[in-house]
Amino acid sequence: MTGGALADAFEVIEHVRASVSHDGSAAELLEACDRRLREPLRIGIAGMVKAGKSTLLNALIGEEIAPTDAGECTRTVTWYRHGTTPSITVHRRDGGTERMPVRRRDGRLFLDLGALRAPDVDWIDVEWPSENLRSTVLIDTPGIASLSTDVSARTASFLTPSRAPSAADAIIYLLRHVHASDLTFLEEFRDTAAGESQTVNALAVLSRADEIGSGRIDALISASKIAGRYRHDGELRALALDVIPVAGLLAEGARTLREREYAAFRVLADLHRDLRSRALVSADRFLGENSGIPLDLETRRALLARFGVFGIRLGTAIVRAGADSSTELAERMVRQSGLVDVQHFVEEQFRSRAGALKVRGVAQELELLVRRSSRPERARLLAEVERLWAATHDLRELALLARLRTGVTGLSAGDAAEAERIVGGAGTSVHARLGLTDAADRRDLRERVARRLDHWRGVAESPLSDQTTVQISRTVIRSIEGMASQIPAAHRSHRGVADVMAARGPAQGGR
Repeated sequence: MTGGALADAFEVIEHVRASVSHDGSAAELLEACDRRLREPLRIGIAGMVKAGKSTLLNALIGEEIAPTDAGECTRTVTWYRHGTTPSITVHRRDGGTERMPVRRRDGRLFLDLGALRAPDVDWIDVEWPSENLRSTVLIDTPGIASLSTDVSARTASFLTPSRAPSAADAIIYLLRHVHASDLTFLEEFRDTAAGESQTVNALAVLSRADEIGSGRIDALISASKIAGRYRHDGELRALALDVIPVAGLLAEGARTLREREYAAFRVLADLHRDLRSRALVSADRFLGENSGIPLDLETRRALLARFGVFGIRLGTAIVRAGADSSTELAERMVRQSGLVDVQHFVEEQFRSRAGALKVRGVAQELELLVRRSSRPERARLLAEVERLWAATHDLRELALLARLRTGVTGLSAGDAAEAERIVGGAGTSVHARLGLTDAADRRDLRERVARRLDHWRGVAESPLSDQTTVQISRTVIRSIEGMASQIPAAHRSHRGVADVMAARGPAQGGR
């Protein structure tokens, strides 16, 4: 997305601000819209209770700062954003704020609400000096389908409010199996976040993938097969851009691996094969008095809590395969965990479209505000907002991607698959869109672009094509033309729209 759409959005905000200058609440909302455009992309982490949301968030950040226990803080919405120094601020529902002390316990950030209870808290703002938070705000949410309806309602009111746009630009949704409540939530998020654009901006993560197959060393292979089936499932396919299996506990442990843990893995790797095999049969055997492992019980308990049986088995195998430092062990465990696939997806599908996703949320907010106005310029302002939608090709791509995945098109199966790839369904790089390997040079890219343009112009101009097919073809053609302009610099990494302002938390009304 070009900076033009962002500039247009700022301009529309100013026009609306001039129209409602007399309205104090509207002024606050417009300030929130302005801030949202300048801030990093907001990604919500959602899922059912015990899906592993905080564990994955810690893995993405690379530090243990999100609580993973069942305390009061896991029952609230918590924003994690970049700050020069660590700070924690509690925003109460009565409008007041309280600063919390920054304390660690057993290496983890310890969040303590003190005398406050979760129902008293609107949201918690955590600023942390992590490079991984410079371009993304990560938002941890309470589990849906909780036995406590109040807990589930907090996530619903934040990510899928009934009378406002979602405060998140995109979500990573964790699931262990596809339940009706998962599909319902994703449908509501699509309808709330996308509005009239009907875009898809969710990633489904098959979490706790290491538990599939009782934690066997090949558990992630089995999980990948299950994710593949979900990826092609009709209902989930229309609601999520991809399904990726992740062993969250392994990823978190690997990203925060300590030297003493590497030393423990080295001890396990040096055991006789028969002793090692018996000791790693189960958690009970690993912790048993007669395990035969020359590690004290406290060390074994800590290792099990941090990595699980699967992580211990895998880490031991990697050390035996030649990982001769904690850094090498951590890197190889991260690759095995599936976290790299999630990071790559976020970069390719979310950050590369950051500007468009932010403009979409702001456009929805502006439209709702203008529709409530009785000012004479109301029609003109609504037309300006409508032009924001129309001018943002990234949103048209995401809308088409959602349409293609429902299967409701007049295209042949081959054309539908190619259209999905061209609009970014398999990645937003030029090579991925054109279905070429990274080894393809500029000549290969130009030749493929020329052939695909000829093909899709033919589809658009065919007298046999109905109006739907023509509209789809025009969007695809626009995407191909955009690729043609990128080919001279196609070898460079596409980082998306630069984030130009440190992230802030939600503002009243507009968040």
